[in-house]
Amino acid sequence: MAAEASTGKGEAAPESEEEAGPFLGRYQARLCALQPGEESGRRTELHLLFDQLLSESSSPGAPSPGELRGEDVCQLLVQACKLVPLNQEHLVNKVCQLIHQMLNRFQVIVDEESLKYLLPYFISALKQCSSWTHVEILQALAASVYNNGPRCQKYLPALLGKDGLLIQLSSPAQTDTELRRASVHCLANLCLSIPGQPYLEEPYRELCFQAFLCVLQSSKASGVDDITLCMLLQNALKGLQSLLNGGKMKLMQPDQLGSVLAVLKKYMFHGLPGLNIEMPAILYPAVLSQYDSRSPAKQEKSELNSVKPTGTRRKKSKAKQKKGKLDEEAKEQEEDAEGAGAEESRLQGDMQQSPGPDVSNRTAKDPCVPFIKDHLSVHTLGWKRISSSDSEYSDVEGGMQSKTRSFQAKVRQGALTCFLSTVKSIEKKVLYGYWSAFIPDAPGIGSPQSVSLITIALKDPSPKTRACAFQVLSAILEGSKQFLCIAEDADDHRRAFTPFSVTIASSIRELHRCLLLALVAESSSQTLTQIIKCLANLVLNVPYSRLKTGLLTRVWNQIKPYIRHKDVNVRVSSLTLLGAIVSAQAPLPEVRLLLQQPSSSGLGDGGSSTPRHSGVPEWHRESPGQPLTTENAPSEPCWLLHLCISLVVLPREECCLDNDGACLTTTGFYEPSPVRLESLQVLVLLVKGYFSVAQSYLLELGQVACKCMEETDPAIQLHGAKLLDELGVGIIQQYKPDLADAPDQRVPFDLVVTFWTRMLNGPLPAALQNSQHPTLQTSTCNALSSILPEAFSGLPNDKQILCITVLLGLNHSENPLVKAAAARALGVYVVFPCLRQDVMFVADTANAILDSLHDSSPNVRAKAAWSLGNLTDTLIINMELMGQSFQDEFSDLLLLKMLRLATDASKDKDKVKSNAVRALGNLLHFLQPSHITDPRFLQPIEESIQALTSAVRSEATMKVRWNACYALGNVFKNHSLPLGEAPWTAQAYGALILVVQACKNFKVRIKSAAALSVPAERRCYGTPAQFSQIWSALVVALQRSEEAEDFLEFKYSASLRTQLCHTLVHLLSLAEEADLSAVRKSVTEHGEVIGSYLLQYMKSGAEDVGTSPPFSEPDKSLRRAIEHVRAIEEGAEGCPVKRGMVAYLQDILKTHHSSTGLTEA
Repeated sequence: MAAEASTGKGEAAPESEEEAGPFLGRYQARLCALQPGEESGRRTELHLLFDQLLSESSSPGAPSPGELRGEDVCQLLVQACKLVPLNQEHLVNKVCQLIHQMLNRFQVIVDEESLKYLLPYFISALKQCSSWTHVEILQALAASVYNNGPRCQKYLPALLGKDGLLIQLSSPAQTDTELRRASVHCLANLCLSIPGQPYLEEPYRELCFQAFLCVLQSSKASGVDDITLCMLLQNALKGLQSLLNGGKMKLMQPDQLGSVLAVLKKYMFHGLPGLNIEMPAILYPAVLSQYDSRSPAKQEKSELNSVKPTGTRRKKSKAKQKKGKLDEEAKEQEEDAEGAGAEESRLQGDMQQSPGPDVSNRTAKDPCVPFIKDHLSVHTLGWKRISSSDSEYSDVEGGMQSKTRSFQAKVRQGALTCFLSTVKSIEKKVLYGYWSAFIPDAPGIGSPQSVSLITIALKDPSPKTRACAFQVLSAILEGSKQFLCIAEDADDHRRAFTPFSVTIASSIRELHRCLLLALVAESSSQTLTQIIKCLANLVLNVPYSRLKTGLLTRVWNQIKPYIRHKDVNVRVSSLTLLGAIVSAQAPLPEVRLLLQQPSSSGLGDGGSSTPRHSGVPEWHRESPGQPLTTENAPSEPCWLLHLCISLVVLPREECCLDNDGACLTTTGFYEPSPVRLESLQVLVLLVKGYFSVAQSYLLELGQVACKCMEETDPAIQLHGAKLLDELGVGIIQQYKPDLADAPDQRVPFDLVVTFWTRMLNGPLPAALQNSQHPTLQTSTCNALSSILPEAFSGLPNDKQILCITVLLGLNHSENPLVKAAAARALGVYVVFPCLRQDVMFVADTANAILDSLHDSSPNVRAKAAWSLGNLTDTLIINMELMGQSFQDEFSDLLLLKMLRLATDASKDKDKVKSNAVRALGNLLHFLQPSHITDPRFLQPIEESIQALTSAVRSEATMKVRWNACYALGNVFKNHSLPLGEAPWTAQAYGALILVVQACKNFKVRIKSAAALSVPAERRCYGTPAQFSQIWSALVVALQRSEEAEDFLEFKYSASLRTQLCHTLVHLLSLAEEADLSAVRKSVTEHGEVIGSYLLQYMKSGAEDVGTSPPFSEPDKSLRRAIEHVRAIEEGAEGCPVKRGMVAYLQDILKTHHSSTGLTEA
C-alpha cells in the first residue's frame, strides 16, 4: 500500500522495481511512500530504513560495483535527502553516512542533476547543523564531488572562496584533526580532473595548493593518533598530486617549488624506522647536499652497521634468519615478499668471480670513490633488521603497530607518487638544481651518507614504497644526459678543491653501487622490475667514456642471472638493461670486451626454464649453407648473441621429475611474446652499435629475421624486419670509403650477396606484398633499401627485377606509411651504380616519385622530395660521366614536369622544401642550351630561380636556406644560362648578399659565400655596379665574421673567413678595369682588416697542405689575382694611384712569405 502512495506534487513517478533492480527497487518504493514531515513515526521509519540500507549495502550479498545503474543510486540518495530536514541532525548524520557508503561501495560518480540538489544540501547542513555531524557531511560531500570538479563551478565560492567552508575547516586553526582530515579529503577530490573537461580556475587552484601545503608543513598536534595523522597527510598529498598532474599547475616561483620539495622529502621518510627527518621550510638549489637531520647517535650507529664486515659463513646464516623474519612481517602486512636467500648467496658468489675492477679494492687515497669494505653486502640493509617477534608486544599492540606501519608506508608512497608528478611537471634544468637533495653522493671518510631516495630504496620495509622510490629515481634520470655529460673522473684529481665534474662522477658511481646493492637484496618481483628499469635509465644517460672503466662490467655481470627469473616482467626489464648497455655511447671498448666473452662464461642455472646449451647452439648447428669462416670469429657466439637468439627461436625446455626422481626434459612453447620482442630489440641494438661483433654470424642472424617474418604475430614480424634492416645498414657502413675499416675486416662481398639472395628467397617478398599488414610492408621496404649498392649488382637478375617491381608497385599504395617507405627506397635505388645509367629505370622512378609528390600526406611528400633530390643528383653524375648521350636520351617532357613540380614543392612545408630546392639546383644545372632556348622552358626556369631566391631570403629552417644557397651555386655552374644578363641575376645575387652579411647561422653564410665564388667568367657577375655590390657585401661579411648571436656559431667563424677570403680573391682574379675603383675604395677604408684576414687565409692554406708543395693553393690564387690586376693597371692610362692595388696585394704576399720562411722565386 505504501508503494502505491503519491510521490508528492511536481515529482516524477518512481521507477518500477524491475527498472531499478530488486535491491534498489524496494527502498525506492518505501522512500517514495514517505512524505516530508515532523511525525515521530516517520522519523523512526526513516531511521529503520537507513539502517537496513546501510546494513544490506555492506553485506557480502550486496550487488557488486557495476551491477547497479549510477542514476538509480543517485536518485535514491537524492530522494533520501529530500525526506531529511536539516533540523533532524541524527537523520542528517545517517543519510550522509549512507551517501558516503553507497557511492564508495558501488563506485558511482554522481550525475550533474543530482549534484544540483546534493551540494546545496551539504553546504546548508555544514552551516546549520552541529559540529558533531560535520565529519559525516564532509565525507558525503567528498564522495559526491569525486571526479566532478568541473560540474561544481557554481558552488566553488561557497566551498573555496575567501571565507569558504572547506578553506576554514582545513585551516591550522581547526583543532579537530578528524574534521580537518575530512575537509582536506573534499579539497583533494575537488582537485581531481577529468581529461577533456575544464579544470579549477587559477585562484581556486592557488587556495587549494596553499591549504595542502599548510597541512604538510604543520607539525603533529598533541593528542593526535598516528593513524589519523597519516590519513590527513595522505589526503593532502593526493590533492597536491592532482594539482601537479598533467602540468595543470606550474611551480614557477622558486619558493613554491622549494616548499613542495621540502615537504615531499620530509614525508618520503615518514615513519621509516631509525630516521627522524626534520626539513627546512624551503629547499633551495645547491651543488652539495645541505641538510642531514639524523641525530649524531643514530648516525654513528647507522655508520657502524653500514661498514660492518661480512662474508663469513656464520654471518651469511644470520642474514638468512633476518630474511626469514622479514618474510614473516611481510606476510603480516600482506606485502609481496618472495624468499631469495639462496639466490642472493649465489649472486654474491657470481659477483666475487666476476671480472672488472671492484670498489672494495679502492682505498681512501681516491677521494672520488667511497671507502666501503663490502660494497655489495646485503646484510647492511636497515629494513632487514626490523624485528616482528611476538614477544615484544601483545597481540593488540602488535596489531596496532602493524596497522600504523601500514598507514605510514602509505604516506611515504603518497609522497613519492606526488614527487613523481612534480618531476614530470617541471623542467629538467630546474630539477637538476636539486640533484644533491635527492641523489646520493659518495660519503666522505668517517661521515654518513646524506638521506636520499636511495635511503628509502634500501631501507624501507615495504616493497611497494621501494618500488615507488625507484620509479621517482628513474624519472629523474630519464633525459639527464645533458646534465650528467659533465661528469669526469678518468684522471685522478689531486687538487685543493673538488671540481663539479668529479662530484657528479662520484654521484654516478654511488648510484651504480647502491642500485646493484638493491638488486641483489630485493625479493619482490615488482620492485626488482623497477630497480632494473632504473638501472637502464642510468646506463642510457651516463657518459661512460669520461669515467673510469668497470661500472658497466659490474652491471653486466650482476644482471645475467635475472634473465632466468621466474617473473616475466623481470626477464623483460633485464633484457632492456642489456639493450641499454649495448646502445650507451656505442661502441665502448669496455662493452666490446664484454661482448667478446663466449657463451660459456654466461649464466648461472638459477632455476631456468629457458634453453641453455653448451658448445655450439642449436640455431648455429642447424643453419643451412656454408658456415662462416671469418678469420677472427670466435669458436662460439658471444653470450648475449647466444642468449637473444635462443630466446627468440628456440622453444622453452622444462625439467620435470619422473617416479624415480630423474629429470625429464620436455619441450614447451616459445618464450612469452614480451621476452622474445625485447630479445629482438637487444639484437637490433647489438647489430647497430657493435656490428663488428655480430658480423661473424650474419647468415644466422638473417635466419632469425626470416623466422620472425614467417610468424603470425605482427610485432614479431616487425622486429624481424627491423633486424634485417640494421644488418643491411651495418654492411653499408663498413663499405663506406671514408671509414677506416680495412677490407679484410669487412663482411666479404660474396657473403653479402649470399645473404641478400637468401633473404629474397625467403619470406621477405611475401612480407613486402602483405597488404593486410601495412606496417610490416613499411619495415620491409626500409630493409630492402638497405641492400649494399655493389651487392645489388651481384644478385640474380630475377631478384633485381623483383626488388624494383615491388617498390614501383608499393609506391601506389593507399597507405601513406607504405607509400612513403617505397618512395624513399626508390630514391636509394636510383643512385645505385648499376641502375643510375639505365635511362628507362631513371624515367620510371622519376614518374613514381613525381606521383608521390602530389600526395596529401606530408610525410609521403617529404620522402618523395628527398628521393627527387637523389634522382637529380643521379642526373648530374650521369651528365658528368656519360656526357651528351644521356642528356639526349632523357625525355624533355619529363624534365619539364620535374622542374615544375619541384618548383611547386619548394613552396610546401620545410621538410619538403629543403629537398625540393636541392632538386631545383640540380635540374637547372642539368639543362642544355636546347632546353634554355625552348619557349616551353622559359617561364618554368624563371619561376624556379625565383623560388630559390625566395627560399634563401625566407625565415624557413636553416636547412632550407643552406640547401637553397647550395642550389644557387649549382645553377651558376650551368654556363648555358644567361647569368649576368637575365633579369633574375640581380634577384639571385641580392638574396646571397643579404644572407652572407646577416644570417645568424654561419653555415648558411659559408654556403652563400661559396655560391658567390662559383661563376667562372666576369660577365656572369653583371654590371660593374653589381660587381661592386657583391665585393662590398663580402667585405662587410668579413668584418662581421666574429659577431654571432649564438655562441655555438663561433666554431664556424674560421671556416667562414676562409671562404669569404677565397671568394674575394676569386673576384679579384676576374675583375675588370671598371670594377677596381670600388675595390680600391674598400681597401682604402678597410685595408688593414682585409689584409689581416687575407694573411690568416694564406696561413690556414699553408697549414692545411703541410710541407708537400712549396706554395699552397691560396698562395697560387693570390698570385693569379695579382698578375690579373697588374695586367689591368699596366694596360690603363695612367695615374700612379691606380697601381697602388698591386702594391697592396704584393705586401700581403711578402708578409706571408716572410712569416712562413718562404722567398719569392
